[in-house]
Amino acid sequence: MSGKTLQEYLDRSLKDMNEQKLLAEISVFNCCNGPIIKLDGRELINLSSTNYLGFSNNPRIIEASIRATEKYGAGSGGTRVLSGTLDIHEELEQKLAELVHMEAVITYQSAYNCNIGVIAAIMDSHDAILSDTYNHSSIIDGCIISGAKIIYYEHSSIKDLRKKAKEASKSGLYNKIMVITDGIFSVDGDIAKLQDIVDIAEEMDLITYVDDAHATGVIGQNGSGSGTHHDLVGKIDLQIGTLSKALGVIGGYVAGSRDLIELLKRKSSPFLYSTSMTPGAVGAAIEAINILNENTELIDKLWHNGRYLKRELKKLGFNIGQSETPITPCIFSSGEIAQQFSKELFKQGVYAKVLNFSSIPIAAGRIRNMPSAIHDESMLNKAIRAYETVGKNMGII
Repeated sequence: MSGKTLQEYLDRSLKDMNEQKLLAEISVFNCCNGPIIKLDGRELINLSSTNYLGFSNNPRIIEASIRATEKYGAGSGGTRVLSGTLDIHEELEQKLAELVHMEAVITYQSAYNCNIGVIAAIMDSHDAILSDTYNHSSIIDGCIISGAKIIYYEHSSIKDLRKKAKEASKSGLYNKIMVITDGIFSVDGDIAKLQDIVDIAEEMDLITYVDDAHATGVIGQNGSGSGTHHDLVGKIDLQIGTLSKALGVIGGYVAGSRDLIELLKRKSSPFLYSTSMTPGAVGAAIEAINILNENTELIDKLWHNGRYLKRELKKLGFNIGQSETPITPCIFSSGEIAQQFSKELFKQGVYAKVLNFSSIPIAAGRIRNMPSAIHDESMLNKAIRAYETVGKNMGII
């Protein structure tokens, strides 16, 4: 591609993205990502962070990161299969396996790496994947990389999943069939109908794959995720999670059988060819799990704040969809209205961003509000008052 051809492509792509309202503005904070953030010299109520439990700012977790960095260094020094496996990597994996009640765990540099590495390690061009239409972009990318036939089923439609699973099974075209779903869907905060999915999987011999990025630390026993939440421990083949949302650090993990983890250690590209998690991140993640195991106080507060925000926004007349979790969407008739609403909230001292649906087929615009365990009632009340003011000024409520 010549320089001129590249520039023409860039100009056209950026113009198209701008017209489709897909050019996200990147905000640069002047502080930690807490319930209050500093931006452009202003303090704003932060409703766009996935720091669900406030662990990113937790003193114990910060101190654990410092201790691990001082002992092991700033970086791990290599890939896991060469020189980058430290004893604390294995300690973290053991703690994660115990947390989610599964045989073994493998960790990656991010949950995105989990999805693009693990799906391709298990599925290939002779296989098929049944994927919910609202699944995260990293799942879609992982499916594409694998080369498997991707069969999308309607969002959370067990009827459509059953129909398409039956068609794929009866076709005789595929060696293996996998069904993939988010545990909690990040767009609208609804929870996957996992019992029904597992029932279909058992009936038709499907591999079950659950992405718990927004479920780890949020649902299940002590934040252990979908397996314990649905009482399906031992019935999910792969449970994927992140260390970067509720756990407040960075990294991802895959939980499953010992044989599965042994295969991934020898076949998944991000594990084999990328430098492993930094010691500081590993030490911080271990301490985050320690806190989860102590009590459910922060998880309880997260859910309390989520219920409170939902109730008050709904009372004002906003459409908050069908969320079953602290994720609180406000749904507008178009992306343009959502963008304008977000800008007006900013003027009122509230930072609440619009989701850009480049990979999810949704027509309406959404602001995704993310209350956390470290928001207090006065912060949420300020945000609610801002919603009321902007909603009335724009004629929405």
